[in-house]
Order: sequence, then structure tokens, then C-alpha cells
Amino acid sequence: MPRQTLPKRFKRRADFLRLAAQGRKLVKPGFVLQALRQMAEAEAPSIAPAPVLGFTATKKIGNAVIRNRAKRRLREASRMVLAGRNAAGLELVLVARRETGTMPFATLCRNLAQAVDEFTA
Repeated sequence: MPRQTLPKRFKRRADFLRLAAQGRKLVKPGFVLQALRQMAEAEAPSIAPAPVLGFTATKKIGNAVIRNRAKRRLREASRMVLAGRNAAGLELVLVARRETGTMPFATLCRNLAQAVDEFTA
């Protein structure tokens, strides 16, 4: 099976802050999901914008190795979960929690799938 690539990513602090202020927050074991539905472009309202993802981990959860591991796990879980879902038009930020790096990966994926389904329902 060919490897799927991740959607577009948030990289600027302003994008993370905008989503935190305007988006909906869902707390799950292993992460916090901040989500917002993108507005369709005025010139092309029939084309849904591609999903945009952001990943963050604060120093509160541990040193750089732990933070990077947590973000890698969130990136891979989101790649797997969003591959089978219609996530067009979503802006998502996943905030790692202390248990993100140690919880079973299947549980992390299941929690992420539930969170995305809750938001899109």
C-alpha cells in the first residue's frame, strides 16, 4: 500500500492562536483536539479546502525527546485516521499530553478517530 502524505500543516504561531481562540476543543486521553471548520473560498464555493493540521507539545510534558516522540505519534495517528475520513475543510491542532508518548498506539488512534467523528457529526 502506498504511503499517504499528511495534509497541509500549520507552522505559524498566529495560526495556532487563531484556532485556539475560535475553534472547538475536545479533550481525550492522550491529546487535546482543537478543531475549526474552514470557510469556503468565495470564488470556488463548490470545492472544499484541504484539511490543515498542526501539532504541538509543551515543555510541561517532558524534555525534547519526549515531546518529539509525542508529536511523531500524533502525526502518524492523524495520517492513519484521516486517510479513511472526509476531512475536507477542517483545521485541526493536536496538543500532546503527558501520556501521548506511552499509551498504546491503537488506543491513541481510536481516541483520535472518536474525536474527529465527534467534531464532524
